[in-house]
Parts: sequence; structure tokens; C-alpha cells
Amino acid sequence: MSVESMNSVDKEFWRDRPTFVTGATGLVGGWLVKSLVAAGADVVCLVRDWIPDCELVRSGHLDKVKIVRGDICDQEMMERALGEYEIDTVIHLAAQTIVGIANRNPVSTFEANIAGTWRLLEACRRSPKVKQIVIASSDKAYGDQDILPYDEATPLQGQHPYDVSKSCADLISTTYAKSYDLPVTITRCGNFYGGGDLNWNRIVPGTVRSILRGQAPVIRSDGSFVRDYFYVEDGAAAYMLLAEKLAQNPELRGEAFNFSNELQVTVLELTHKILEQMGSDLQPDVRNEASNEIKHQYLSAAKAKRMLDWEPLYTLDSALQQTIRWYTDFLTP
Repeated sequence: MSVESMNSVDKEFWRDRPTFVTGATGLVGGWLVKSLVAAGADVVCLVRDWIPDCELVRSGHLDKVKIVRGDICDQEMMERALGEYEIDTVIHLAAQTIVGIANRNPVSTFEANIAGTWRLLEACRRSPKVKQIVIASSDKAYGDQDILPYDEATPLQGQHPYDVSKSCADLISTTYAKSYDLPVTITRCGNFYGGGDLNWNRIVPGTVRSILRGQAPVIRSDGSFVRDYFYVEDGAAAYMLLAEKLAQNPELRGEAFNFSNELQVTVLELTHKILEQMGSDLQPDVRNEASNEIKHQYLSAAKAKRMLDWEPLYTLDSALQQTIRWYTDFLTP
């Protein structure tokens, strides 16, 4: 855990706080749990699948948290966990996050991302001790838009399976805040990257692994897609900050916040930046095979900066350095 990340955390707030994390074995989840443990929180993780190479396991933090085995769609199980562990703060990250999988398997994506969200929120509604809930939505919830950057007033209008799942989960979260006064806030972040992402089809891990193996990095699209890339440790810090701010100001209930470095970066530009940092003269293999993906996305983080006094901890260059170092250690025998 970096010094930058820990300096941004209110350790007094988190000390001994019963905190329930879904999606703890995912990319952001592992870094979030490490931050929570370092801050002294009493962490309870919902874990469905055993993933031995995930960051939560590799870092040794699995032995420092309580584990509830189950699926995000099991509302009865979550009600039991929230009640028996007297959970105060909930951070909901669990989701099917891969666009390609969503295109091939829309129903399982809808079940995890939409039904999983309302089942968690309903469990929270029935659990009187829950005081803060942070729901991880996505910039994909906005869908295709003519006006950029997206701000929080931009309509949620996903069209493809993954994007629709995030639009729906986002709106359901707002419903629970507005209709039931549930203490829910929503984050909308860009494409997460960082050490621990073992989905090699994603551009950052796939590119780093290819370069380490002396192979040309593969770009599935034509390379021109613009994305908002957001580092995992910045994401973990943003979730924790939002929970802290919600505790200080319950009027944040129902609010959504974009978190972003506010950079417009094409896939090809990002690939060349990684090649440069790794000192490689390989050339990308551009395949132009992508479908059902939004062409141009980036976020305005003005609201988070204004209302939460938030700033990213890392630049794109410094975060890529951290990321490349992680994969080099992981993939080098």
C-alpha cells in the first residue's frame, strides 16, 4: 500500500469499523481491502469464487479479514452477514465487468449487475445498523453521448448489455436513496487498471505481458477508441473518501460522483506510452475486431473536486510505472 494512498485516509474513521466489501477478489477489491485493513477497519468480504492469483490472496490480506462465502444474488445470505457482523459501512464492487463476456452472456451479466445490486440494497434496507453504502457504477452507465465530457447530470442511457446493466444498477441505487432514505452514494469511474488485473484481454495487462514476452501487443479495436483510464489505488481511495464524507454529511445520500484524471487517451496512445516506459521497440498488432463498444468516453470530475475536496493521487505516468513494476514482479520467474 502506497504512502500516497494511506495519507489520504481518515484512520480514525475506519478504526474497528465493521465494513462489508463485495467483489473483494476483483481488481479494485483487492486494493480496497488492503487499504481498509491498513486503516484498521474490521473487514468482512463476500467471496464467490476462489481465485488464487488475485491481489487479495497474493498480498496475504485474505488472512486478515472475515470471509462470507456466497453469491451477490443471495439476498438472505447477505441479510445474515450484515446482521451477524453488525455491518456499519458497505462498499459494493461485485459485478461482471467484462464487455466481451456481457455481449456473449447478457443474462448472467444482468443477474450479477442488476439483480445483485437490488438484492444487496434490499438487504441493507432490512439491516438497521448500516449507515453508509457506496455503490460502484461506471462511466459506461452513461452510454453513447454527443456532449463530452460526461458530468453527473448526463442521462444514463446504456444500449449494449454491459452498459445497460450499469445504467440499471445506478438508477436502482438512486431509487433506494430517494424512496427509502437509504444512505447510498454512487461512484462512476472510468476503465480501471493496475496491478492485480489478470484479465489479459484488457489493454494494460495484455500489453505489459506481451512486451515482457517479446511479443507485439494486441489491440482488439482500431486503436482510436478514447477511454478514461483510472488507477486502482485512486479508485480504492475514492471509495473510502466517499464513505467518510457520507458519514459527515448525510445529505450526500443519493448523489453520484465521477472520479477521473480527466484525460482523453486513445487505446493506441496508451499502448505506445507503455511501450515507451518499458523501453520496447515492438509495434502494436491492431486487429479492429471490437464490437458493441462506445467509441469516445471521458469524465468530468468537477463535482467530486468541489463537493468532496477530492484530487487523484497519481498521474497516468506514475500509475503506469507502479503497474508495470507489479506485472514485472508477477510474471518474472
